[in-house]
Amino acid sequence: MAFCGWKQLLFLGRQNTLTKVWGSRRGGPSLCWKRCCHWSTGKSLDPEVRAFLEENTEVTNSGHLTPEIRLRLLTPHCRFWREKPDLWPYGDPFWAIYWPGGQALSRYILDNPHVVKGRSVLDLGSGCGATAIAAVMSGASQVLANDIDPIAGMAMILNCELNHLNPFPITIKNIINSEAGNWDLIVLGDMFYDEQLADGLHHWLQKCIRSHQTEVLIGDPGRHQFLSHSIHSQLHKVIEYSLPEYTRQENYGLTSSIVWSYQPSNSLDDS
Repeated sequence: MAFCGWKQLLFLGRQNTLTKVWGSRRGGPSLCWKRCCHWSTGKSLDPEVRAFLEENTEVTNSGHLTPEIRLRLLTPHCRFWREKPDLWPYGDPFWAIYWPGGQALSRYILDNPHVVKGRSVLDLGSGCGATAIAAVMSGASQVLANDIDPIAGMAMILNCELNHLNPFPITIKNIINSEAGNWDLIVLGDMFYDEQLADGLHHWLQKCIRSHQTEVLIGDPGRHQFLSHSIHSQLHKVIEYSLPEYTRQENYGLTSSIVWSYQPSNSLDDS
């Protein structure tokens, strides 16, 4: 099967697959990685998983908005670009695509390091870890990357190595609807692909802002689920980036990606 099968699975199937997972793990650890839900600096990788990821991804920094950041991604040079998706031995590799919302956030942070310098940053739904890496490069005092896929956590560590960074802490669990953490800044990209998940994000982010005056930045290329959600009326456009041609082709012709500042009104209830 050509990579269009993978793209249909990852781009279109993201909604069906991840919404069920995020919804079923509210406040709890990843069911497929009970032994270690928090990965801190110095944590060793499973040698077999490391070897598999190194063999079946390509190191690249081209075709995206952040050539400063090298990442292991699924590209046309990889075997699984052509293989049937069900031959991939782990969970669906959403982390192996550098999604356009994350690209915009990472570009914005690299161009505006004052946004994160000396601040604590949570990268929610981190995927390949590019935005967390951008935050570290730009002087954040504390960075935590979060994803529900343990393989994503392993890929993030490999990507830190590629960029000559000490791995930042990584938590592998669904923290949406958990107690609001005290972060200076929360960044999230490409997370509004389903109404139920968007609702959960909306209310949880509100709590973080009201409890700790957290700043929230959201990256999204203008997907229908995002633009049609009620959260959109409480966003302020920060910057819009034109996407490179390769990223446009990867994302069915989306041409730009926007960074938004989320500023909910005080009158919204938390129900």
